[in-house]
Amino acid sequence: MRRRLNLRQIEAFKAVIEHGTVSRAASILNVSQPALSKLVANLETDAELRLFDRVKGRLVPTERGMRFYHEIDRIFSGVQQVENAVEAIRREEQGRLAVGVLPALSGRFIQEVTMGFLKRHPNVFCSIESRSSQWLAEQLVTRKLDVALVSSRVDNPYVVSESLLKHPLVCIMPLGHALASKRVIGLADLDDTPFVSFDRESFTGQRVDALVATHQTRSNIALVATVAPTLCEFVAAGLGVSLVHPLMISGFQKRLIVRRFEPEISFDFQLCRSRETRNARLVEDYLQQTRLAAEQVLREAAGDTALWPLVGLPRRRKPMTARG
Repeated sequence: MRRRLNLRQIEAFKAVIEHGTVSRAASILNVSQPALSKLVANLETDAELRLFDRVKGRLVPTERGMRFYHEIDRIFSGVQQVENAVEAIRREEQGRLAVGVLPALSGRFIQEVTMGFLKRHPNVFCSIESRSSQWLAEQLVTRKLDVALVSSRVDNPYVVSESLLKHPLVCIMPLGHALASKRVIGLADLDDTPFVSFDRESFTGQRVDALVATHQTRSNIALVATVAPTLCEFVAAGLGVSLVHPLMISGFQKRLIVRRFEPEISFDFQLCRSRETRNARLVEDYLQQTRLAAEQVLREAAGDTALWPLVGLPRRRKPMTARG
């Protein structure tokens, strides 16, 4: 009679696949290499499947082995979701906040906002969903999200929204770029210049494409990205220039040059909450933290004198010195 598979065998098999060698897998599971090899061998015997080929002393997964791994990974992912649900229920009494953010701001910006909020509310359990603006709006209406940061206004009586720093797009480029000597970048400067673009299905990508098409600028698309952190990484690496909202460059200020762009492409984000939220005080604190973080990003951008007229922030006066 065939023996049933046991969890320890499956953990050993999964560890070998994910870490590449028996020695690494044994170290992760805190067992000896012979013990782990025996677990894998017993699994193959009990399952009556050849999961690995032995090649020069190493275990190389077979096609069946990889199919088996994908099934195991799917099941383990389900177990993790159950564990997350248990943790959420356990901490429910401490307060919960469900936040949604569009992919463009899902990197450094939302991380700084949330960390600032959690410093004030360390016992609150936060969850972050990064999806399309339409999906986030639907989750707000059904009260599955408490707060959402989206790219377009949500027209629904059950959702309260406010504009978050309406602002023209700026031109970003890598340090030392040929256009860095200019205070203002125009469309003519983008002719044949390598350009890192947002996906055309995104709101930003559509606005930029419309402007380029209207003025018949010669496009030289070097790469298309779906999220702002990826786009900024490639610009900083020297692949090309791009047009973004200043909030999208959070965390990249020291690695990019930022310049005004004309003609202006006005753009703003919408900071939204459910009208009948279950966590009114926490929601308001999170909204305020978001406003403060957004203002800080623009103040950092205003450190470049070329942007002062654009961001509408006052110039910092030089400190007065005593004469005598």
